[in-house]
Amino acid sequence: MFSNDPIVQVKDAVIFQDHSTVLDKVTFNIEKGEFVFVVGRTGSGKSSLLKTLYADLPLQMGEIKIAGFSMNNIKRSQVPLLRRKLGIIFQDFQLLPDRTVGENLLFIMRATGWKENSKMQARLQEVLMKVGLGAVEKKMPHQLSGGEQQRVVIARAMVNEPVLLIADEPTGNLDPEVSNEILKVFHQINKSGTAVLMATHDYELIEKFPSRILKCENGKLIDSLVEPFELTRK
Repeated sequence: MFSNDPIVQVKDAVIFQDHSTVLDKVTFNIEKGEFVFVVGRTGSGKSSLLKTLYADLPLQMGEIKIAGFSMNNIKRSQVPLLRRKLGIIFQDFQLLPDRTVGENLLFIMRATGWKENSKMQARLQEVLMKVGLGAVEKKMPHQLSGGEQQRVVIARAMVNEPVLLIADEPTGNLDPEVSNEILKVFHQINKSGTAVLMATHDYELIEKFPSRILKCENGKLIDSLVEPFELTRK
């Protein structure tokens, strides 16, 4: 059923890492089709926040609803269903090194319930074209540049048409020019209606592609929509 609810609703959430509180009383929403950056120093809670959103870390206090799922009482059996609605992108690619690009994508499709080979092939071609990689299906990951590998990871994350892409430092291992190209891919995906939540420490990227910012600092989360602030490089 169609809903106008925000994709992400967080209210008074406490984010833990190894039994320690890293962020306290976190409250924010992300609407459908929004693009939001998450910033903060190493150890400030960026990754822990993202991991809580995709149910890799448990929510122990507060409320989080994401893509129609409540994180307060989500069952282990529901986590794969949640993650089908999310695209999750990591800094270190996590591609299967012994399989071709096409086989990497098909592996994810089968794992998330795809059955018909013709539909799988059509979707595979569609997502590779969307990230500008029309001719790499038969290549192995090691034959691709870092930027091309990250594009494959984005294509993999888009296979199930997620309502939200969660990206944790996706340009952290890439040079500035390639990082710009990856951000352009994210913006194209965002323009087609997918919300994007991206953690980054690259303030130059944020200046080139300005958007709403959530800042993790001193155990709190500051939302630029609520409390405008200037980013300072440190």
